[in-house]
Amino acid sequence: MKIVYFYEEESEKALFQESLVGDEIVFLKGTVQDNQNYQDETAEAIVVFVNSQVTAEDMKRFPNLKFIATRSTGFDHIDLSEAKNRNITISNVPTYGENTVAEFSFALLLALARKIYPAYNRVVEKGSFSQEGLKGFDLSGKTIGIVGAGNIGKHSIAIANGFGMEVIAFDAYRNEEFAQNANFKYVEFDQLLSSADIISLHVPLNPHTRHLINKENISKIKKGAILINTSRGEVVETEAIVEALEKGILSGAGLDVLEEEGLMDDEISLIFQEHPNPESLKTVLANQYLIDHPQVIITPHIAFDTQEAINRIFNTSIENLKAFGKGNPINLVKN
Repeated sequence: MKIVYFYEEESEKALFQESLVGDEIVFLKGTVQDNQNYQDETAEAIVVFVNSQVTAEDMKRFPNLKFIATRSTGFDHIDLSEAKNRNITISNVPTYGENTVAEFSFALLLALARKIYPAYNRVVEKGSFSQEGLKGFDLSGKTIGIVGAGNIGKHSIAIANGFGMEVIAFDAYRNEEFAQNANFKYVEFDQLLSSADIISLHVPLNPHTRHLINKENISKIKKGAILINTSRGEVVETEAIVEALEKGILSGAGLDVLEEEGLMDDEISLIFQEHPNPESLKTVLANQYLIDHPQVIITPHIAFDTQEAINRIFNTSIENLKAFGKGNPINLVKN
């Protein structure tokens, strides 16, 4: 099988070559978009990460394409409808970083709760050990609202219990037995917004979750709450976060993901496009507001990024490719 692999680091090449002996692999550095001029009429499979958009136009560049392996749990970067029309099978990595992402969510939360970033900056930039303005708050006794009680959400619930927090959760599919055993209770979404001191998002991006938190429902959020988002940027309407911070509805936010985060590295070209998308431009400007806000911590989509999680991603991706090559695909994405 001929495979086109879009890679991030050189170390990936040796691992996949050693593991897929007998397959022909073409390695391309960067994303699908970074290699727009590359076409391959014989490639049967491509391997991508979430930073590669796989659109209908991209699929045309690979007319013999039969399989897409994404090195991620999420698959919103792939045009599922076009893949279905072309009879292309898609596999993902359903679980690899449930504890990894949950741990990072609490890293963001603790950094906000204990003002770690401004404290660090004060020491490094000013050489000052003054404690003025650095009083934080305990997690113990606070109510955390987990939005999405799937694999990552379940680990977040366990961590929250370890801190002595009151845990409530919203999920489209309730498991009351698990809730009883894991010491939390399910509530409706609006109740979670109004009751939680901390809101932590752990849902996939789909038509039902896009702008789940928006300008219409931010007024329902408990005043002074903190928002943590390690899921997808589009789950929250960016303008809603800005408005909530301006009005004091949110006292802070920890964001590992942003809407239009892919444009943040190239905002200049967006501004000078002949016909720039007004909504994209507005979102990029709102993102810059969040980056500059003293009560917001933003990280570059790294919640998944530990050595252990990456190893699990690679191993599962290799198994996905082997299984497809044998005619028994696994970890299928329904499209």
